[in-house]
Amino acid sequence: MKLSELKTGERGVIVKVMGHGGFRKRIVEMGFIKGKVVDVLLNAPLQDPVKYKILGYEVSLRRSEADMIEVISVEEAAEIEKNRPKISEPLEKESDSLSDTQLRDAAMKKRRTINVALVGNPNCGKTSLFNFASGAHERVGNYSGVTVDAKTGHASFEGYDFNIVDLPGTYSLSAYSPEELYVRKEIIEHTPDVVINVIDASNIERNLYLTTQLIDMHLRMVCALNMFDETEKRGDNVDYAKLGELFGVPMIPTTFTTGRGVELLFHIIINMYEGLDFLDDKGNLDPEVAEGIRQWHEQYRKSEKEDAEHEEDFASGVKPKHNVFRHIHINHGPYVEEGIEAIQAVLKQENDLRHRYSTRYLAIKLLEKDKETEHLIVSSTSRAEEIFSVRDKAVADVQNYTHEDCETVIMDAKYGFIHGALQEAGYQTGNKKDTYQLTHLIDQIITNRYVGFPIFILMIWIMFEATFSLGQYPMGWIESGVEWIGTTIAGTMPSGPLKDMLIDGVIGGVGSVIVFLPQILILYFFISFMEDSGYMARAAFIMDKLMHKMGLHGKSFIPLIMGFGCNVPAVMATRTIESRRSRLITMMILPLMSCSARFPIYIMIIGTMFAQHIAPV
Repeated sequence: MKLSELKTGERGVIVKVMGHGGFRKRIVEMGFIKGKVVDVLLNAPLQDPVKYKILGYEVSLRRSEADMIEVISVEEAAEIEKNRPKISEPLEKESDSLSDTQLRDAAMKKRRTINVALVGNPNCGKTSLFNFASGAHERVGNYSGVTVDAKTGHASFEGYDFNIVDLPGTYSLSAYSPEELYVRKEIIEHTPDVVINVIDASNIERNLYLTTQLIDMHLRMVCALNMFDETEKRGDNVDYAKLGELFGVPMIPTTFTTGRGVELLFHIIINMYEGLDFLDDKGNLDPEVAEGIRQWHEQYRKSEKEDAEHEEDFASGVKPKHNVFRHIHINHGPYVEEGIEAIQAVLKQENDLRHRYSTRYLAIKLLEKDKETEHLIVSSTSRAEEIFSVRDKAVADVQNYTHEDCETVIMDAKYGFIHGALQEAGYQTGNKKDTYQLTHLIDQIITNRYVGFPIFILMIWIMFEATFSLGQYPMGWIESGVEWIGTTIAGTMPSGPLKDMLIDGVIGGVGSVIVFLPQILILYFFISFMEDSGYMARAAFIMDKLMHKMGLHGKSFIPLIMGFGCNVPAVMATRTIESRRSRLITMMILPLMSCSARFPIYIMIIGTMFAQHIAPV
């Protein structure tokens, strides 16, 4: 529950402080530290602000601020204590109340649940990490947009429970496509405790653009340099420790298909989650927090394969080792920075915005004239006109001095920062082995202007020929089996309505549907094969121009082919199409793609409506 939900006279224990980094830091510095008991002393006459007592002194918070602090109430703590086999202190016989120690133990148990969001470019390996960590079996495809909504899984590691959310792949946090908008809303409205930014290490420069946008949001973040084995085979060189230092984010080499680096990744997440908010200006950790982290580390030290040094080591005492994480401001140039500061000055006067969002991130999005951010400002504050006026002046100044629009200037500055950081980290692409040699060779054949379309037609012909020709054999077996069951029941049961219902209704009805199951399964097998092999993306590439002539996007080919299997996932797959117009047209056409499940319906309608026109075969 939230601290704002406690009533006067009630008490609770701090579990965690939510919101963005700047707000969390200020609240923690006021004494709202995990595990501390807080009492509600007094509500103002208008119910806002509220006076609390914590660490022996009294402090007032607005309800909007208290709403960002998660606590555990006495009732919740008592419920947790009942479910524990042993408790640290027995309940007093004369009272059902819990001691402060028991309240703290219950709060610490609840705190050991970490909400993690996986964010990254399409095809960078987010779903592979999700499957490896949670034991789930989500679909891993070879084209963008496989994850079309958020998938949630759970994992346990070193005494902590992780709620892992696999977000759709996105190249940026701009509101150009449904994926980008969905990811941004998920991060802002359901701020995770830690963000794992999954980066394709073999295409690191392109992937780091999204990292710079996440840095603007002031989130606790760790970067997983996935597919690191491919960069090693290719002979790439990069000082990832130096790169992490420049970005202010830990960079962990990983290979999710084999599990390399995953344990270290989650170990560092726990260190960051428990320690980052409790560092003072000199980089020293709160002694009580440091002792708690040390005890946790000692408890699980034996389970580690190696006790090697790593980044974000908060278990080494009051002074953490290798502390890389820090909030940096990417310099977008003097004119853009002046505009950001001017907009921030107005935004910081709005408490609701200041507590829930990074004002720097909002200022950057306003300079980019992001429609969703403008809508947020209008709906969240009464000073929208003043904010937009300051923004418009800043945009005009940038335009006058740079002769470029703000969005272009900001984008160029981010890529300039990325390029400079990679140079300083000694990034070089190797040439030991072309890890994409086979892929490039196959691409030259299947996307060739002369043989590409014949191969495409051949693939589609094989898919449907196998579906309807090979499918006839199991269909005949199923039909014979259903007929045998019906005949057996007809010969053993006495005549009556129950017999008619079983034979004509249940067996006849179900049998007429499941007879088409082999065709559906064969069709799905071929669709899955084309997805996993990467041919689906290549087919969309060669079909793009033809699709455009019909008013569709090249990506429309993927949901249209999927429509032969089932229209429901096909409609969901249209979210990968950036253009809203093309997306709607594709969805309108999809019902015309007949999936196998419709065949029995067609047969029933034809047999009912056109029985008199049946011709002998």
